[in-house]
Amino acid sequence: MTVAGLPMYDLLELRSATDAWWAGIARALRREGIEDVPDRLTREQSSEAVWQRPDLLLSQICGDSMAGALREQLAYFATPCYTAPGCIGPLYCSHIVVPTNSPARTLEDLRGLRGAINGYTSHSGCNALRATIAPLARGGRFFSSITVSGGHALSLALITGGQADVAAIDCITYALLARCQPRLREDTRIIAQTAAAPVGPYVTRAGASNDLIARLRSGLARAVHDPGLATARADLLFGGIEILPVENYERITQFEDEAKKLGYRDFELHSET
Repeated sequence: MTVAGLPMYDLLELRSATDAWWAGIARALRREGIEDVPDRLTREQSSEAVWQRPDLLLSQICGDSMAGALREQLAYFATPCYTAPGCIGPLYCSHIVVPTNSPARTLEDLRGLRGAINGYTSHSGCNALRATIAPLARGGRFFSSITVSGGHALSLALITGGQADVAAIDCITYALLARCQPRLREDTRIIAQTAAAPVGPYVTRAGASNDLIARLRSGLARAVHDPGLATARADLLFGGIEILPVENYERITQFEDEAKKLGYRDFELHSET
């Protein structure tokens, strides 16, 4: 039996919607003649472990991984489109978020404050913020410190708890969390958005045949148009899919390259606190 994972927006509060979405995708894939489609998503392993399994059928990964380390280990087949504010078709951005009572109103006002990122390999939580701030840095620095939280929700908890002053939050994650935690919009405030990049793609294992990729695309499109999955799609803010040239994900690498050219160093590993 193959494995599948949808870890990018698998919030605990929306797990039933994610499971319903996967059940619908699985039915559609079977109708396309794909064998050994798993009944359930694999959650007992880390997303990185699932992505590297030779029996991977389907998963969603961060665009940073598609542009970098995992590009040769996985095969792209579709880009999801979401309806969250900040999304345009297959593109999304990150919201730069501060506590509601923060005096900051502009990016310049963030100078010398404490930043939080979800992880160094994240585009939405790290790379996009770095590229946005780099032009404002002086002597390669802008923030007083960078704390690695381990996740977008944890970065928001640092902000609302007073342990950090600013973070970049994937606009899809922010919208989903705000639905589940209404106080989030009361306790935080968006002061800017990062530049747009392609949403993290749906992928399968490297070496997958063209026939399998075609069936995966057809099955996913079938699920997108299944009226029985309308509630699950709405709960997950899932609006459709597009097929992009995989080279579009190189734009994410350009974010990092542009910051490096400007000599911005806040996000070097030794900056972690």
